Amino acid sequence: MKQKDMRFLQFYPLGDSAIVLQFGAIISPEIHHKVRAFANYLQKHPFPGLVEFVPAFTTVTVYYNPWLVSEKGNVDPYEKVLGIMKSMLIKTKENTETYKADTIKIPVCYGGSFGPDLEFVAAYTKLTPEKVIYYHSKVTYLVYMIGFAPGFPYLGGMNKKIAAPRKETPRSVIPAGSVGIAGNQTGIYSIETPGGWQLIGRTPISVFNPQQENPSLLRAGDTIRFIPITEQEYNLRKEQQHAS
Repeated sequence: MKQKDMRFLQFYPLGDSAIVLQFGAIISPEIHHKVRAFANYLQKHPFPGLVEFVPAFTTVTVYYNPWLVSEKGNVDPYEKVLGIMKSMLIKTKENTETYKADTIKIPVCYGGSFGPDLEFVAAYTKLTPEKVIYYHSKVTYLVYMIGFAPGFPYLGGMNKKIAAPRKETPRSVIPAGSVGIAGNQTGIYSIETPGGWQLIGRTPISVFNPQQENPSLLRAGDTIRFIPITEQEYNLRKEQQHAS
């Protein structure tokens, strides 16, 4: 990262063992690129005392062991880590630290029992259910972050024409694979969990499998497309997945 870009950054402590680096105030591909570039660099160049780091929409939170980074109490741990972060930011090369991948196609059966809120979203947006499906499956989405639940992707790029509010009363159980809308965002429920997003469909593929070496199908930086499928195709793919 070029030194002149650091003037746009903000640093602040989170408790006594973490520092937050804020790269911007809005969710955008440009800010996401900076977040990913720094996260990739930090992963490849961990410093003594680093515990973990958590990239989000506009920030990277870095957790550290105060005792280890303070050289056994001889220096202020926050100031020490702040200096390390600033040095890393100067060394980060945005054009070489990015993660690239092919666009992942996610099949989705829209409406019916798989998408019980499709009719609500259509009525709220003054569109037909077919138009909601069209706008939802037309674009390529960027995975900004994984959170809320293991493997749950927060996606950017949804057409504002199909934006709809969260449910006033969240459901106590939402099946894994459910595709929902909340405000200007869309996402995939990776595991069975409570939730308040408007459900418009469901995918037969598992986006989170704890039995695999890499349990999450998606990660920040991926791009995806939703592919509409019929209920028959959904059931067939589900059977194939169980058989494998």
